[in-house]
Amino acid sequence: MTVALELKDLRKSFGKTEIIRGASLAVEKGQRIAVIGPNGAGKSTLFNLISGRFEPTSGEVLLNGQRIDGKRPFEINRLGLSRSFQITNIFPKLSVFENLRCGVLWSLGYRYSFWQFLANLQDANERAEELLKMIRLDRKRDVLAINLTYAEQRALEVGITIAGGAEVILLDEPTAGMSRGETRRFIELIKEVTVGKTLLTVEHDMGVVFGLADKIAVVVYGEIIAYDTPERVRANQKVQEAYLGSVIAAQQEGAH
Repeated sequence: MTVALELKDLRKSFGKTEIIRGASLAVEKGQRIAVIGPNGAGKSTLFNLISGRFEPTSGEVLLNGQRIDGKRPFEINRLGLSRSFQITNIFPKLSVFENLRCGVLWSLGYRYSFWQFLANLQDANERAEELLKMIRLDRKRDVLAINLTYAEQRALEVGITIAGGAEVILLDEPTAGMSRGETRRFIELIKEVTVGKTLLTVEHDMGVVFGLADKIAVVVYGEIIAYDTPERVRANQKVQEAYLGSVIAAQQEGAH
């Protein structure tokens, strides 16, 4: 087993309030993991600790065996971990193509330079064109990002997230606000663009969770109370009592 991402007794307190309470997790390379739990359970805080937005109070975060806790987000990104956010995070006044090209520059070795014309960077342009097709926005190539539909903006953000070639991808509620049809198409897109990569996603839609994840990590009150296959998590009495039973019942009721 090759572990891509590992959390060791991770803890985070804000003042006297402990939000993450000794979270431990080992994610194998190439696995798709869904992180679920009630609102306020600490899921986004966990992502913030992994991606470097927050520094843990104690514990360790390892990326491919290397400690990354305490590093800044851009340093972690350059080591091969990339994250999208709950709120769409794109360059609204740039075209779809220009957004993607910005995303590939650093990974191709282009640093801060004021005398290079982006249009002349053939490798960056070619990679951006590949990503356009991958996220199925090639027909919107020259459209300003602000003029895309919400689902298209989320697809663009996923494209930017994978543009740098990161092997570990974190997606924070990627399907929030989408219709059922958009959600189905978006999940297929996520599956395609993350082939061979390691994926962690925070998600509330149980249809998405059970359709996408190889394993599910259940976070309740800052603790990971279960980490197993979807079938075993679904059958876990502790998980049902703490979270899953009420959520599935609510979603089934909403479908009628």
